[in-house]
Amino acid sequence: MTELQKPCRYVVSACLAGQKCRYDGRSNLRPEIASLVEAGQAVPVCPEVLGGLPTPRTPSERREGRVVFATGEDVTEAFASGAEAALYIAEEYGCSAAILKARSPSCGCGRIYDGTFTRTLVDGDGVFAELLRKKGFQLFTEETFSPDKA
Repeated sequence: MTELQKPCRYVVSACLAGQKCRYDGRSNLRPEIASLVEAGQAVPVCPEVLGGLPTPRTPSERREGRVVFATGEDVTEAFASGAEAALYIAEEYGCSAAILKARSPSCGCGRIYDGTFTRTLVDGDGVFAELLRKKGFQLFTEETFSPDKA
């Protein structure tokens, strides 16, 4: 972090800030989260893109501690390296909390898809969310975050 940068409170899923980095090439824009980025209170990251995966890409889910594409290809290493890169950025910006995309294999917090590609939810975290939780970050999803209460 340069001396001119102020610490950001939040690291956020880039798709929630309006970046078209979802697996299908779209965003999940949430204006209140994009506003945090514009105000310098948040830094956007996409762990999947940082891990070298293309946009668009095959849908993926966590299964038994691994991450797999719907085709069956194991992409755990890309998710893990992307999570580490995103954590580095969050720490460089002095973030202590995260606002992450619900149910994502990278960013999901508390509930994620079970790896069967049937939209079945199970308790668990995405790869990036799991790493942030271990580092003591406060975690929100776009569904649980409220600017008034944070």
